[in-house]
Amino acid sequence: MRLLVTGGAGFIGSNFVRHMLGKYPDYRITVLDALTYAGNLDNFHDLWQNPNFQFIQGRIEDAPLVDNLARNVDAIINFAAESHNDRAILDPYTATTTNFSGVLTLLEAAKKYNHVKFHQVSTDEVYGTTDGEFKEGDPLEPNQPYSAAKAGGELLVRAYHVTFKLPTIVTRGSNTFGPYHYPEKIIPLFITNAMDDIPLPVYGDGKQVRDWMYVMDHAKGIDIAFHQGMPGEVYNLGGGNERYNIDVTKAILKNLGKPESLIKYVTDRPGHDRRYSLNSDKLKGLGFTPDTDFDARLSDTVRWYVENEAWWRKIKASESYQSFHKKWYAERK
Repeated sequence: MRLLVTGGAGFIGSNFVRHMLGKYPDYRITVLDALTYAGNLDNFHDLWQNPNFQFIQGRIEDAPLVDNLARNVDAIINFAAESHNDRAILDPYTATTTNFSGVLTLLEAAKKYNHVKFHQVSTDEVYGTTDGEFKEGDPLEPNQPYSAAKAGGELLVRAYHVTFKLPTIVTRGSNTFGPYHYPEKIIPLFITNAMDDIPLPVYGDGKQVRDWMYVMDHAKGIDIAFHQGMPGEVYNLGGGNERYNIDVTKAILKNLGKPESLIKYVTDRPGHDRRYSLNSDKLKGLGFTPDTDFDARLSDTVRWYVENEAWWRKIKASESYQSFHKKWYAERK
């Protein structure tokens, strides 16, 4: 199998590539990534010598480049996205270009070369917020520019399956954490801030609920859906670990032996969804079993950031990180 993994230099994508090359030694994987703020070649430090791994820098909206790469692979797995809600609020144009128009470019290439499958990696955020449990047939009611663009990309995937009979799969993943997570997101941001005794900015009252999943579980779930899923289907991919944001925050501080006085409540994010919860029975029916030990995996993640300071300090010192951080949190007093 020859795979084109787009957005593969990011957090979940790079862990997925690592998982696939380890499990399927005969697979050849080409990663296409624009190396925007969250793409990081350091995420591949242990893969460069693998003869079945290739990296190409470029954007998924670049039709000639995508066409050239797509002609030499059997399938596309698309992780490429402007994935940060906060950044998409400040710049919805970029989020829409990648999350919608870029998906269209990839779909056209997959259709042209009769790929055996096109896999769109999506998010539970396309559902909006809930008091119950999301199932795959529920309506999509995204509340922020990021999730709206992701929902639009999903609808394109559906249309290409129905109209052109392209074999497609969509996975809607829950909040994911683990090694190589860009330190703007809540868990790596709070770990690295706490290590430096910098306040942890908790949105609103901190009672937002997220269903957390360890990144290697996410990678395994995509693997199962890609290989065993039925064309045209959508699969929820959740970790089964619902937690209040404030409880996750306190657990991070406890792991690091830091005081809760570092918690700083700030103005909530506009349109912030209150609760996500996924029913993943459909994917579990294909053999997906997530690691439900959230506390153990969180401790492992904290340890990884403690042991890999060079990786995240380089990011947090960058102009991209600093300029966004100052602009965004200046309004969250």
